[in-house]
Amino acid sequence: MKILIVEDEKRLANAIFHILQEKKFLVDKVYDGQSAVDYALGMQYDVIVLDIMLPKLDGFGVVKKLREHKNSTPILMLTARDTVPDKVLGLNAGADDYMTKPFEPDELLARINALTRRQGEIVMNEIVFKDLTLDLISGDLKCVGKNRCI
Repeated sequence: MKILIVEDEKRLANAIFHILQEKKFLVDKVYDGQSAVDYALGMQYDVIVLDIMLPKLDGFGVVKKLREHKNSTPILMLTARDTVPDKVLGLNAGADDYMTKPFEPDELLARINALTRRQGEIVMNEIVFKDLTLDLISGDLKCVGKNRCI
């Protein structure tokens, strides 16, 4: 499983990084909201663990931008902001879960596992490029059109 940690407090980011790495997760970490958007749109992650109070772009803005770009990666907001209006704002912006600091590592791991437990899988039966079609089930390669197929 590949996870992106977005946390501007470097000691906390490193602690979360080590907790997840101990469980054999592949982990990237960034320290500001704009980097979070860049990483999340440039790579495939199974979960994003996202703080709210970040430089360059806050966590609410990160969630909104990712959802505007049709990025459906599950997002767990992990933040010190613990008021009900903040929780509602985060969830309504598109976050999938909201957890407050301080936190217990076991709960963080359980929530990450819950977010990925029922993710849908995209099943492709064929790949099409120009006039070539590869049937992934049969392995047949078909060429349609005027171009010569090799």
